[in-house]
Amino acid sequence: MLQRVLGVTFAQALRSAAIFILPLAFITLIAWATAGSASGTTSDPIRAAMWIWLGAHHVHFDLALSPSGVAGYLSYLPIGGLLLPIVALRAGFKRVISKLDGEYSNLTGARLFFALFYAILTALIALFSSSAGVTPLWWMAAIFAFLIALGSSFIADRSISLAMPVILALRIVAILLGFGFLIFTIAFFANFGQATLITKVLAPGFFGSILLLILNLLYLPNVALAGLSYVSGAGFAVGAGTHLSPFTQDIGQIPALPLLAALPVNSNKWLLALSIVIIALGALLGYWGISLQERTSWQSFFIVMVMLALLAYLASGSLITQAMGAVGVSIWKFILAVGGQLLIGLLAIKFIPRMKIFSR
Repeated sequence: MLQRVLGVTFAQALRSAAIFILPLAFITLIAWATAGSASGTTSDPIRAAMWIWLGAHHVHFDLALSPSGVAGYLSYLPIGGLLLPIVALRAGFKRVISKLDGEYSNLTGARLFFALFYAILTALIALFSSSAGVTPLWWMAAIFAFLIALGSSFIADRSISLAMPVILALRIVAILLGFGFLIFTIAFFANFGQATLITKVLAPGFFGSILLLILNLLYLPNVALAGLSYVSGAGFAVGAGTHLSPFTQDIGQIPALPLLAALPVNSNKWLLALSIVIIALGALLGYWGISLQERTSWQSFFIVMVMLALLAYLASGSLITQAMGAVGVSIWKFILAVGGQLLIGLLAIKFIPRMKIFSR
């Protein structure tokens, strides 16, 4: 039986990797042919497809920028890109379940083997796709691929039900992201002319425009977190030595990305008043816990903090050059500001009614 589990999980892990990387190779070949290349080889676009595939898993890259070979680092990657491998892995593990004929006693081992095989494949792709200028971190590829595959296998397994604290935490995080995205949307359309100008300056062409649109869409969760961090007072950075918040407006040169048209022109302390929404969400979390056990709200709050810390890590990093060495939110400032405001709302809904009862 073990041999069957190994065979099925390896085949589906390989299929999950191929179903995503092969279309990427085809797209990069078309883009390469459209843009033109000094060499007639196809190894460069195929290697680029592997780098895009690894970037979707949030694998970081060490860079040697040509022609001088100056060291660089790429770790500010789109959170939305994680959806692509998750969808492929979820479908792959569903096939594992169907191949094993619903024998749920083997699913624990199958889940681990599936994640392990996928991690090994990802690490090998990271090793073989390395070049003199771009080096994916293979050990990070293995760790992230294992965690993503393992998490996707739980999503695919319908027999698993989430605990109430997890459900409440997911609701709060989803509302926070929606609020951050609303802030970004208002700022973006207020400066839509600037976004159009940036696109015209880039002149990406037909295929380049499609790829640029996809890239901007995948970065939407990153900018949503930046918008949330901004109104919370923690702010965010767009390069080394920069900081944007309702109190500060320190900014230098920025990359030519249409999404960055939403950057505020001046600091405005009144925007901090929007943090009342975050406090209200903390109160909402406490209200949801009133009908349940009191510890449910605190468990949900702790899970929210873990989720926000993970999202803050994914939404921060370096963007190729040393000048863009700090991009996105500051993890500790983001957690301190948003977590503190949620805690204020949670404590208010918990203790203010008790104080009224005690005074009576």
